[in-house]
Amino acid sequence: MVYDGILLAILVGFLRKGSLKGFANLNIKYGWVFPLLLLTQWMIFLLQNKYEMLGMISNYVFIAIYIVGLTLLWVNRKLGIGVWLILIGVFLNFVVMGANGGRMPVSLEAAGYLDPAYGQALQEGYYGKHTPLTDDTYFGFLGDVIPLPEFYPRQQVISFGDIIMNIGIFLFIQTIMVNRQSRIFNRLPNLRKGGEEHVS
Repeated sequence: MVYDGILLAILVGFLRKGSLKGFANLNIKYGWVFPLLLLTQWMIFLLQNKYEMLGMISNYVFIAIYIVGLTLLWVNRKLGIGVWLILIGVFLNFVVMGANGGRMPVSLEAAGYLDPAYGQALQEGYYGKHTPLTDDTYFGFLGDVIPLPEFYPRQQVISFGDIIMNIGIFLFIQTIMVNRQSRIFNRLPNLRKGGEEHVS
């Protein structure tokens, strides 16, 4: 859903007459680490069921990835409300994963909306970084318990943290692509000098 949210935010940014130029001037501290974290998660997802040892330690790796990600988001928190919301969403996911052995609990009832093979894989062990939500699950309400509606093009179950995180991503991208406030502030020196430029 994160990737869907990014694409939607960029599309809305263009509809609002924004541009991608803001990304070129974006100054994210240690920003190069984020793609590495996503790549690491992706590699574990692909390989953990193939290599037993990787499957045994993958939950610890996921927790480490979240800790690094949260640290980087905290370092970059001054980039705006969008980053704050991303930070809160990731933290909520981290809490429920950390309390449940490093894996995200998934409601089997909610997962019933998905491919049956997914629910079966969950009950047999783990699927990616997910595990079944049971009576012994801590903070189950923060797990993946919300099925996306049928009209959504992809079948998926998400968490409250995912929702907050995606709202943050959307706002962050909008700020970058359509930052009218900064444009106005950039014009202020010209207004003071000449007083002829019109700001609408």
